[in-house]
Amino acid sequence: MNYSHLLLLPQVAFSHRPILQIQASTYQGSNTVEPTKTKDKTSDIRNHNKVRRDEVVLCDTEKTKQQQYNPPPLVTALKVSAQQNAATFHFPGHNRGRIAPSSLTHLIGLKPFIHDLPELPELDNLFSPQGPILDAQKEAAKLFGALETWFLVGGTTCGIQAAIMATCSPGDYLILPRNCHLSAISAMVLSGAIPKYIVPEYDVEWDIAGGVTSSQVEKAIEELEMEGRKPAAVFVTSPTYHGICSNISEISRLCHSHRIPIIVDEAHGAHLGFHPQLPSSALQQGADLAVQSTHKVLCSLTQSSMLHMSGNLVDRENISRCLQVLQSTSPSYLLLASLDAARHQLTENPKALFDKPLQLVTEANNVIRRLPGISILDSLSFPKFPAMDPLRLTIGFRQLNLSGYEADEILYKDNEIICELVGTTSLTFAFNLGTSKEHVERLVSSLKHLVSTATLTQGDVRKMDLGVLAPFADFTTSLIPRDAFFRSKRKVSIESCLGEVCGELICPYPPGIPVLIPGEIITERALDYLLEVRSKGAIISGASDPQLSSIVVCNK
Repeated sequence: MNYSHLLLLPQVAFSHRPILQIQASTYQGSNTVEPTKTKDKTSDIRNHNKVRRDEVVLCDTEKTKQQQYNPPPLVTALKVSAQQNAATFHFPGHNRGRIAPSSLTHLIGLKPFIHDLPELPELDNLFSPQGPILDAQKEAAKLFGALETWFLVGGTTCGIQAAIMATCSPGDYLILPRNCHLSAISAMVLSGAIPKYIVPEYDVEWDIAGGVTSSQVEKAIEELEMEGRKPAAVFVTSPTYHGICSNISEISRLCHSHRIPIIVDEAHGAHLGFHPQLPSSALQQGADLAVQSTHKVLCSLTQSSMLHMSGNLVDRENISRCLQVLQSTSPSYLLLASLDAARHQLTENPKALFDKPLQLVTEANNVIRRLPGISILDSLSFPKFPAMDPLRLTIGFRQLNLSGYEADEILYKDNEIICELVGTTSLTFAFNLGTSKEHVERLVSSLKHLVSTATLTQGDVRKMDLGVLAPFADFTTSLIPRDAFFRSKRKVSIESCLGEVCGELICPYPPGIPVLIPGEIITERALDYLLEVRSKGAIISGASDPQLSSIVVCNK
């Protein structure tokens, strides 16, 4: 039942039934981090984020018992509502599972349908939360060290779009890395922001881009100042898909000295800061906005994420307004409740939760590193960056004369090993809370078998043309993304597109990092890279012709 059209009406118009109020205080376990007030107005709300989350651990049996009696508020409300013996005349059409499709109930059962409820009054309203959603978001803010947290049912994509739209108006400049996720590009289309790109650090041997440094951000700010301009925001991806963490503390201090908010795409870092062996989170390092995919390493359902705000440089009302534009007016309560449940799970004893996967990845790392012809990505490849996520294991196969795509096919065909990310020369494996010892042993055994059957090359390693492996370093912007998106277009052959203005967003997927962005001049380097990775097995996303025999370009 969609009540979004009543958001501006008094609460009494919302329903004759009382809202099920589950007070946040009822669910405050003793392991939450309370914001600390300071006298410094520029850091009054930020200093409490300096506390490491691994300090947020239950210390004794009494605290553990107290947490057990503080159930997650939204999960509780959803359970109570689903148990009602109500005569239901509302959406969705399966009517609490009564006529759910049998093909799906045979697979997952009836419970997901029974709990697939609409925005009933007792379940609160995502766009105007006053009950269990508000309580759940407050609990999440305390755990993650935020001033305010918003639950997202459109993934981190909609959180990034909201963050950029809330800080950048049409014509404003946004500093961001050229290897940003495509959601940042779409956010510039929506907001009309003008990109000021930073070329990220890049390792040619691995064909992997790293993060950005504070000196790169400082240079970008100075270049805009020389033109009489000031960026509206700085956008940083940390950690990257491969787990490379930028120095957010340094970048935050730099940005705040200019009164510029910093947005961190922390899609791959919702778990950071919850264990002594994990790097600090973006909020702990002073970020103003951090968007996290709670479903990646933590345990919410796929597509559910959180947007966290800290500091006082961003208007929270702008965030709320943008999310109303971007999010569905019929949010899934299964997704929302899964965020509440994931938060609650992490509250109980975060260090204990991460002990197991950290031990597993350490043991695997130690064994795999000794295999001949196998290499492991580590900080030596990116010495300018302070940390790497230990739960992200990237393995290279170049000395075995194998591409990442070939290694992936072998591992899957022989032992059903499924990695997270396939690269041109490597595979990336994501260890998470659910990683099992049996699966790790199977991975190690499979790698040993692969090594024993592959040809170890001593000197003449088969190489891709290293000149085409840095597609982010050579680009020229002719139109801003928004203008290119709405410009009339035509399709031209791949042989005729050099020098044209690209009219579509083209990127190998995963990881969803664009090689050509609407408004950029099409270069030989970008085309060579795309054709090379496609020949190795990459899927080209965003192109109207995935085979790349033609490309859509902007009319002049």
